[in-house]
Amino acid sequence: MQTSALVPYARLPRTYHDRHVLTSTVDAFGAAHWLLTERAPEPGGDRHPFDALVVSVREDGGVEVTELSALRARFPYLDRLPDGGFVVASARARRGDADGSQVQVFDALGRETWSFTVGDAVEHLLADPSGALWVGHFDENPAGIRRWSATGELQWDCGDVPGAGWIMDCYALNVSDSVVWACPYTDFPLLEIRPDRPVRVRANTVRGAKAVAVHEGRVAFFGGYRDAQDRIAYGELTGTTVEPTGVAVLTRPDGTPVGRHRVLARGSRIHIQDEPFTAWAVWDLSG
Repeated sequence: MQTSALVPYARLPRTYHDRHVLTSTVDAFGAAHWLLTERAPEPGGDRHPFDALVVSVREDGGVEVTELSALRARFPYLDRLPDGGFVVASARARRGDADGSQVQVFDALGRETWSFTVGDAVEHLLADPSGALWVGHFDENPAGIRRWSATGELQWDCGDVPGAGWIMDCYALNVSDSVVWACPYTDFPLLEIRPDRPVRVRANTVRGAKAVAVHEGRVAFFGGYRDAQDRIAYGELTGTTVEPTGVAVLTRPDGTPVGRHRVLARGSRIHIQDEPFTAWAVWDLSG
């Protein structure tokens, strides 16, 4: 089968390799960020508020460091906001938690400015260029996909999308400039989401993809079930369907298989980070 190799993208400076990587992301403007602590969290039990460091590496190689205090997220998601601040969210919202502390918003100086709750079972949390937060849930929360302001106002809810089937697990979510693409379980349609108009649904035969990239009428799905975890499935967009055009296997830059990894998509790019999670690589559908 044809192969396609990732390209090195961003690397955590060696100065910080002695710290524990809680999570990492690539923001809507192309910068990579790592959320770091002095040591790994203790397994089990509630986590007390802790301090962390965000190390940011811009596409031009510049490095910024921001200190965040009193974080509460045990299984955190991280993203940067267009004003230079950060959002940190816990994947799980504790039952009976009424203090709205699942999501914490910090300003550019690392000071907490807002906190709120977006619901349990967060699978994706990605900020768009305007600063809105797109949240996709896994199957323990049937909310599906929602858009929130950075102050906790619910701005959009997928609800019942005609032709999309039952949306109960947001497998893949791509947040870019003015459009969001999603591929949810159970029917795996490709959803084109623009908050000011109805969701466009395209029937799709690719199952289990964990990321999707779109560029000029073409689409690529990455991942799948069992032996398809490193698969790229190509397609072309019609008005109502995704028409398959080919399949390849994605590899590391050196040609070896992609191991245990994090993955996220922005526009035409699929970003992948494998263990020890100190570097990001990229595959670009437009390249």
